[in-house]
Amino acid sequence: MFIQTESTPNPATLKFLPGQAVLDAGTADFPSADAASASPLARRIFAVDGVTAVFFGTDFVTVTKSDEVDWDHIKPALLGAIMEHYQSGAPVMEGGASAGQKAHADHDGPDGDIVVQIKDLLDTRVRPAVAQDGGDITFHGFDRGVVYLHMQGACAGCPSSTLTLKMGIENLLKHYIPEVTEVRPVAV
Repeated sequence: MFIQTESTPNPATLKFLPGQAVLDAGTADFPSADAASASPLARRIFAVDGVTAVFFGTDFVTVTKSDEVDWDHIKPALLGAIMEHYQSGAPVMEGGASAGQKAHADHDGPDGDIVVQIKDLLDTRVRPAVAQDGGDITFHGFDRGVVYLHMQGACAGCPSSTLTLKMGIENLLKHYIPEVTEVRPVAV
């Protein structure tokens, strides 16, 4: 098994590509070891000292480390943990569990048509680009022109995430949907 690694815009996060499916669909975010109870793979990764967060996409795993450790010191252990998991035959998520898996929030109300447009633009234009960087972005609400989004994986805590939200996503949404006046991040 050959696992590729890629850097991300977040220096504390590295993207691992195991060469096989991680999740069948969607994403799963594990912002702490306590959140990883439903995932044998995430638990193995958190067992490596210095890991602070784990995120799964359909074909990648991103790992965020603490500032106290260097990638040179923990990368071999992470590669070993991921390889051991896939060689063990254990599932990525136990019992078809979707714990940690996120999708766009539902939105009921008079702005339903606008929300459908926002989600469509996020799914077709934004999420694929964000996934390239080892993260994801989900819709959490729309209220009086303000779109609330949650950044995950490599994008959470990334130094350039504010710029991405304001200059990239906000400008895109405002261009296609005049009712959008601002984009704000939310923490979940």
